[in-house]
Amino acid sequence: MTTPTSYTSITAAHWQPALGSPGEAVEGLRDIDQAIRIILTTPLGSDPHRPDFGSDLNRYIDWPTNRVVPHLVREAVEAIRRWEPRISVVQVLTEIDVSHITLRVQWRVADGVIQQTEVPYARTAAA
Repeated sequence: MTTPTSYTSITAAHWQPALGSPGEAVEGLRDIDQAIRIILTTPLGSDPHRPDFGSDLNRYIDWPTNRVVPHLVREAVEAIRRWEPRISVVQVLTEIDVSHITLRVQWRVADGVIQQTEVPYARTAAA
């Protein structure tokens, strides 16, 4: 994946401002990667202009480890399918320890190349 570009040098049809990098933009696969991160870290109902945008992953963050995995996978897949039509989800893997959950979303764009996006979450209670 490439590094962010300045707004004046955008060449792709799909782009967005780079998170954490004022004045820079992401394009292509980095745009999709960032879009997935935004979808999965935006709680449902938190965007007043799009109350259905995001995912309900935060609802399950502090669930017991032995019960949470299917819910995390389902929520991630449903949210990405709804909000990122440029890709198809191949697999969602979870890594859980006492204080963190990490989702690894493997996805495929139209050309068939599988990509992976990693989204970490902090847990507030030990499971």
